[in-house]
Amino acid sequence: MKISMQFTGLEKVQRQLAKLSGPQAAGAYAAAINDTAYEVRRKMQAEMAAVFDRPTPYILRSVRVNQATAVNLQATIEPTYYGGKGVDPQKILNAQADGGSRRDKRSEVALRRAGILPSGYQTAIPETPYPGSDDGNGNLKGSFLVHIISYFQAFGEQGYRANMTDRTKSRLHATGTKAMAARRYFVSYGRLRGNRSSHLAPGIWAASGTHGVDVRPVLMFVKAAQYRPRLSMERIARQANASEYLARRLRYRIKQAAGE
Repeated sequence: MKISMQFTGLEKVQRQLAKLSGPQAAGAYAAAINDTAYEVRRKMQAEMAAVFDRPTPYILRSVRVNQATAVNLQATIEPTYYGGKGVDPQKILNAQADGGSRRDKRSEVALRRAGILPSGYQTAIPETPYPGSDDGNGNLKGSFLVHIISYFQAFGEQGYRANMTDRTKSRLHATGTKAMAARRYFVSYGRLRGNRSSHLAPGIWAASGTHGVDVRPVLMFVKAAQYRPRLSMERIARQANASEYLARRLRYRIKQAAGE
């Protein structure tokens, strides 16, 4: 969303404007635009928290304001990606605003490349997350996800050193690690492919306990999601009453710059 200056309705502040130099007036305009941009940002974050299912702090914080200046009287409010291992929030929010399918996560690409995740499917955390696996926001912890990808040796050529060796797997099966009890993971395709675990829903499962009797889901395979539009910038702008808010802040900033 962009907010720019429209010079209308300034009759009541003409006296204050007359006291300002060109740069002072432009600075007041820029400050008012930025005030409004941050108000819209607050409304956008509140809307995201209301319509999304447990949005992560990463997604909420991704909404940034590119501020207006005295030279460029325009501010932009948009999700911003700063690189790293996280998913580009712009891609996530585009699916929520425009609808359509969600792009694959990097973990899904790795699992599909390894022949584990079927074509046309994506992953979802179980309704009851596997103990110690979730981050409290409906996602697997990054460290746990790396553990799963490593276990199934699904890292590509560049990350193959992170793949778990057979020796490490045997140790995990027998005694576990400091962070987790002994367990083994296996893949079920349910009715997608007939096998001994076809009574289990498609996904990655864990077996632990004596003789592996404790079987629980870890990561489910689900049909690729199709999103309905849920995030409306027009609705957010209406809720923020951006035009009226800008007018109020403009009057205030001009008065402030004029020293009144």
